[in-house]
Amino acid sequence: MTTQRWNDEMLDGLTSNVDEMRESITEMRESITEMRESITEVRESITEVRESITEVRGSITELRESVSEVRDSVDGLRVTTQALLQVAAQNQRRMDMFEEEMTLVKQRQAENDERFNVLLEEVRYLIRGNKEE
Repeated sequence: MTTQRWNDEMLDGLTSNVDEMRESITEMRESITEMRESITEVRESITEVRESITEVRGSITELRESVSEVRDSVDGLRVTTQALLQVAAQNQRRMDMFEEEMTLVKQRQAENDERFNVLLEEVRYLIRGNKEE
């Protein structure tokens, strides 16, 4: 009986160990499943990060192109501004010259008016002189 009892105890212990091992294996399987799910999530995250990086690169490329276009526009505006400033300066010089010419014309007109008045007075004088004779 002692042997039987010992065998029974050993079998009980072995059964207990097997049950514990089964539980451990089940827990390990669950852990492995969880790890696989985590790995899948990490892979999906990596894929999303790669896509985001690709989008960011595209955005950076577009931004660079936009900056280049803005630089070109600024350069064009500078050239246009310089041209407009030159035209404005030329127009100002022309206006100054026109004003000088107008001043000369007014002076000549005043001189001509003065000469005309002198001649008119002389003609009146001559007319008066002829009437008296």
